Amino acid sequence: MRIVEKPAREPALVKELLEVWEKSVKATHAFLSPEGIAEIKAKVPQALREVPLLVAAENEGGRLAGFMGIGGERLEMLFLLPEHIGAGLGKELLQYGMERCGVRELTVNEENPRARSFYEHMGFHVWKRAETDEQGGPYPLLYMKF
Repeated sequence: MRIVEKPAREPALVKELLEVWEKSVKATHAFLSPEGIAEIKAKVPQALREVPLLVAAENEGGRLAGFMGIGGERLEMLFLLPEHIGAGLGKELLQYGMERCGVRELTVNEENPRARSFYEHMGFHVWKRAETDEQGGPYPLLYMKF
Protein backbone atom coordinates (compact mmCIF):
# COMPACT_ATOMS: atom_id res chain seq x y z
CA MET A 1 0.00 0.00 0.00
CA ARG A 2 1.25 3.48 -0.69
CA ILE A 3 0.00 6.73 0.82
CA VAL A 4 -0.34 9.62 -1.65
CA GLU A 5 -1.71 13.14 -1.46
CA LYS A 6 -4.29 13.96 -4.12
CA PRO A 7 -4.27 17.67 -4.96
CA ALA A 8 -6.42 17.26 -8.10
CA ARG A 9 -10.01 16.09 -7.71
CA GLU A 10 -10.93 14.80 -11.16
CA PRO A 11 -14.46 13.40 -11.59
CA ALA A 12 -13.12 9.82 -11.89
CA LEU A 13 -11.27 10.14 -8.58
CA VAL A 14 -14.31 11.64 -6.83
CA LYS A 15 -16.40 8.74 -8.15
CA GLU A 16 -13.92 6.17 -6.81
CA LEU A 17 -13.70 7.98 -3.45
CA LEU A 18 -17.50 7.98 -3.23
CA GLU A 19 -17.55 4.21 -3.83
CA VAL A 20 -15.04 3.67 -1.01
CA TRP A 21 -17.07 6.01 1.23
CA GLU A 22 -20.32 4.13 0.58
CA LYS A 23 -18.85 0.66 1.15
CA SER A 24 -17.15 1.85 4.33
CA VAL A 25 -20.29 3.52 5.69
CA LYS A 26 -22.44 0.47 4.98
CA ALA A 27 -19.91 -1.69 6.87
CA THR A 28 -19.42 0.62 9.87
CA HIS A 29 -22.44 2.89 10.32
CA ALA A 30 -25.19 0.45 11.34
CA PHE A 31 -27.12 3.33 12.90
CA LEU A 32 -27.83 4.84 9.46
CA SER A 33 -30.85 3.74 7.46
CA PRO A 34 -30.50 3.23 3.69
CA GLU A 35 -32.36 6.54 3.27
CA GLY A 36 -29.95 8.25 5.68
CA ILE A 37 -26.97 6.92 3.75
CA ALA A 38 -28.48 8.13 0.46
CA GLU A 39 -29.16 11.58 1.93
CA ILE A 40 -25.58 11.96 3.16
CA LYS A 41 -24.11 10.42 -0.01
CA ALA A 42 -25.62 13.24 -2.07
CA LYS A 43 -23.41 15.72 -0.13
CA VAL A 44 -20.19 13.71 -0.14
CA PRO A 45 -18.86 14.65 -3.62
CA GLN A 46 -18.89 18.33 -2.71
CA ALA A 47 -17.13 17.60 0.60
CA LEU A 48 -14.51 15.55 -1.26
CA ARG A 49 -13.86 18.38 -3.71
CA GLU A 50 -13.67 21.01 -0.93
CA VAL A 51 -11.59 19.29 1.76
CA PRO A 52 -8.23 21.12 1.80
CA LEU A 53 -6.03 18.01 1.82
CA LEU A 54 -7.02 14.62 0.47
CA VAL A 55 -4.75 11.64 1.20
CA ALA A 56 -5.34 8.23 -0.35
CA ALA A 57 -4.08 4.72 0.28
CA GLU A 58 -3.59 2.87 -2.99
CA ASN A 59 -2.69 -0.72 -3.73
CA GLU A 60 0.08 -1.65 -6.15
CA GLY A 61 -2.35 -1.34 -9.08
CA GLY A 62 -3.33 2.20 -8.10
CA ARG A 63 -6.80 1.23 -6.80
CA LEU A 64 -8.05 3.02 -3.70
CA ALA A 65 -8.18 1.06 -0.45
CA GLY A 66 -9.04 4.07 1.70
CA PHE A 67 -8.66 7.81 2.13
CA MET A 68 -8.76 10.67 4.58
CA GLY A 69 -9.52 14.35 4.31
CA ILE A 70 -7.75 16.95 6.44
CA GLY A 71 -8.49 20.61 7.09
CA GLY A 72 -5.82 22.35 9.17
CA GLU A 73 -5.26 20.24 12.30
CA ARG A 74 -8.60 18.47 11.89
CA LEU A 75 -9.24 15.05 10.42
CA GLU A 76 -12.42 15.65 8.46
CA MET A 77 -12.96 12.10 7.19
CA LEU A 78 -11.32 8.69 7.15
CA PHE A 79 -12.88 5.79 5.24
CA LEU A 80 -11.56 2.36 4.28
CA LEU A 81 -12.83 -0.43 2.09
CA PRO A 82 -14.34 -3.03 4.46
CA GLU A 83 -11.65 -5.61 3.74
CA HIS A 84 -9.02 -3.19 5.11
CA ILE A 85 -10.82 -2.28 8.35
CA GLY A 86 -8.91 -3.63 11.32
CA ALA A 87 -5.84 -4.52 9.23
CA GLY A 88 -3.63 -1.52 10.07
CA LEU A 89 -4.41 0.74 7.11
CA GLY A 90 -6.43 3.21 9.18
CA LYS A 91 -3.53 3.46 11.63
CA GLU A 92 -1.11 4.04 8.76
CA LEU A 93 -3.28 6.81 7.30
CA LEU A 94 -3.88 8.49 10.66
CA GLN A 95 -0.19 8.36 11.58
CA TYR A 96 0.60 9.97 8.23
CA GLY A 97 -1.95 12.68 9.00
CA MET A 98 -0.59 13.27 12.49
CA GLU A 99 3.11 13.20 11.61
CA ARG A 100 3.10 14.96 8.24
CA CYS A 101 -0.04 17.10 8.32
CA GLY A 102 -0.40 18.03 11.99
CA VAL A 103 -3.74 16.30 12.69
CA ARG A 104 -4.66 16.88 16.34
CA GLU A 105 -8.47 16.78 16.41
CA LEU A 106 -11.43 14.99 14.86
CA THR A 107 -15.08 14.11 15.33
CA VAL A 108 -16.57 10.65 15.39
CA ASN A 109 -20.16 9.43 15.45
CA GLU A 110 -20.99 8.37 18.99
CA GLU A 111 -22.93 5.44 17.51
CA ASN A 112 -19.75 4.09 15.90
CA PRO A 113 -17.98 2.60 18.95
CA ARG A 114 -15.38 0.76 16.87
CA ALA A 115 -14.17 4.04 15.37
CA ARG A 116 -14.15 5.73 18.78
CA SER A 117 -12.12 2.86 20.21
CA PHE A 118 -9.65 3.12 17.31
CA TYR A 119 -9.13 6.85 17.85
CA GLU A 120 -8.74 6.37 21.60
CA HIS A 121 -6.15 3.65 20.90
CA MET A 122 -4.32 6.20 18.73
CA GLY A 123 -4.17 8.66 21.64
CA PHE A 124 -7.26 10.83 21.12
CA HIS A 125 -9.70 11.63 23.92
CA VAL A 126 -13.24 13.00 23.94
CA TRP A 127 -13.48 16.62 25.05
CA LYS A 128 -16.98 17.53 23.86
CA ARG A 129 -20.22 15.93 22.75
CA ALA A 130 -22.99 17.24 20.48
CA GLU A 131 -26.53 15.83 20.21
CA THR A 132 -26.59 16.29 16.44
CA ASP A 133 -24.10 16.07 13.60
CA GLU A 134 -22.71 19.18 11.92
CA GLN A 135 -25.57 19.23 9.41
CA GLY A 136 -28.18 19.07 12.20
CA GLY A 137 -28.92 15.37 11.70
CA PRO A 138 -29.92 13.17 14.66
CA TYR A 139 -26.47 11.59 14.97
CA PRO A 140 -24.56 12.52 18.15
CA LEU A 141 -20.93 13.45 17.63
CA LEU A 142 -17.93 13.13 19.90
CA TYR A 143 -15.21 15.75 19.48
CA MET A 144 -11.77 14.31 20.14
CA LYS A 145 -8.28 15.83 20.60
CA PHE A 146 -4.84 14.32 20.63
